[in-house]
Amino acid sequence: MSEKKNVLKESIVRTQGEDYWRDLVERAKANPFTERYFISLFKEGITSDIAGALGRMHDRVIEAATPMLISREIIAVLETKDALVRFPKAKTATAFKVGESASVWLTGEKYETVDVKADIEIKAGCEYTKRFYEDAAWNVLEREAAEIGRAIAELETKVVYDFLAANAGTSLTGDNDGVFEWAEMVAIYNALDRKNYRPGVLALHPDEWADLWLDDKFIHQFYWGSEADLDRGVLKHSPFGMKIVKSSRCTALTAIAVDLDKPAAVMLLRRDITTEPFENPREDRYGIVASERIGLGALRPEGIAKMTSI
Repeated sequence: MSEKKNVLKESIVRTQGEDYWRDLVERAKANPFTERYFISLFKEGITSDIAGALGRMHDRVIEAATPMLISREIIAVLETKDALVRFPKAKTATAFKVGESASVWLTGEKYETVDVKADIEIKAGCEYTKRFYEDAAWNVLEREAAEIGRAIAELETKVVYDFLAANAGTSLTGDNDGVFEWAEMVAIYNALDRKNYRPGVLALHPDEWADLWLDDKFIHQFYWGSEADLDRGVLKHSPFGMKIVKSSRCTALTAIAVDLDKPAAVMLLRRDITTEPFENPREDRYGIVASERIGLGALRPEGIAKMTSI
């Protein structure tokens, strides 16, 4: 029986230590969800121990979450072990034109700092009675794990998108006809470009995404490139070099463009998605919980553009 790489074990040992992992495995042995899941996997020849069952369950959560994590396409992501990260923010130097004998002012780059805290925790879980798990098939349990991953990913996308919308330092309005057109895409790009920001991504609601595919100017100037991922709603090569992404968690009749290079905003990843058993014997409730800990900061709000009234 060949065992796959246990991503969950590696993540927990790296961030919380060997002792925490051993305690987690012992808890899993007494948890009806993970116990039933392991027995089913063992019979199928998929894994030989409870640690492997935890790893596979975590894989199902991540596999379901990944396609929905549009949030990580629209903001710069930084993994960190610190609860607070201080970012230096350079202010542009100024040059002066002076005469032959005039004084010279030395004004190089100046720095401000922005503190970003990893103070947002996102959780999702499922819980049932011991009787339910006694009769549940392993593929039913896997579907429950997948649903947890999807829920976390959708909420993360919503949290990040709302943060960008609330902190956009560049605002403009469309023509208010309810259709996202090529001219409006040019306008939101130019709103950042004229301020020396480079828009790296454009986030849209599916309705506005669909509008683009009905606009000949967009279609005729679009090149697929090798990195388009239509299944996830990600177009990585547009005429302006912007990724174009869509999510139902984006606000309708609104478009947001973000400079990812400077970057305009950052998401700290203090603890990526991890999966653990959950138990409450007094109330006969058992299950699994997945969670992550992130932080959001606007480093250069003017590098975030929001168009409303499309």
